[in-house]
Amino acid sequence: MSDKPRGAILQRDGQTYAIVPKIKGGLLDLATLKKLTATVEKYNIPIVKLTSAQRLALVGMKAEDIEAIWTDLGMEPAPATGSVVRSVQVCPGNAVCKNGQQNSLQLGIKIDEMFSGKALPGKVKIGVSGCPLSCAEPKVRDIGLLGKAAGWTLVAGGSAGARPRIADQITEGLTDEQALELISKIIEVYGEQAKKGERIGNLIERIGLDEFKKLLL
Repeated sequence: MSDKPRGAILQRDGQTYAIVPKIKGGLLDLATLKKLTATVEKYNIPIVKLTSAQRLALVGMKAEDIEAIWTDLGMEPAPATGSVVRSVQVCPGNAVCKNGQQNSLQLGIKIDEMFSGKALPGKVKIGVSGCPLSCAEPKVRDIGLLGKAAGWTLVAGGSAGARPRIADQITEGLTDEQALELISKIIEVYGEQAKKGERIGNLIERIGLDEFKKLLL
């Protein structure tokens, strides 16, 4: 066994670990819920926490149990730490919400499939909201999408961290395909231009919003 169990995060006590299973779009089906319940009971997992990124954190497990827990869950680890695309936070969108103007679930899951875990100079969090009410908090995410009747508005450079920053609008009226293409370009530019540990918002402030937009052309 390696020093660090697969997909595990050492906790404050220095002895137990947490894991964060990957849940696309924050959606759970009955089969997954049953596996989660059975696994929590089997290994007597003391804490099951819903995270702010619409994921589950299972906390308080022994190192020697981690791999067996992953097997019983039948799930893969989510990228919860490190300089990668970490989370894609998604609201219900027009699939169920009366305010939804775009299908945020469909697009958010596609974004997760395309970019989750991609290595970058710093961490990247993405929020996708199906309407301007912004329940998925896109304006305080590194990349955000807001659904409107005419299409998606894309913003970049937001952060809810120690120095909060409201994202800058990049463009609007995007189709799903155009939004995916622009997100891909933003991630490409960020990977090429950012310093180690620098967030997208910090990059925009360093080079200027106009220059950042030019690099996306």
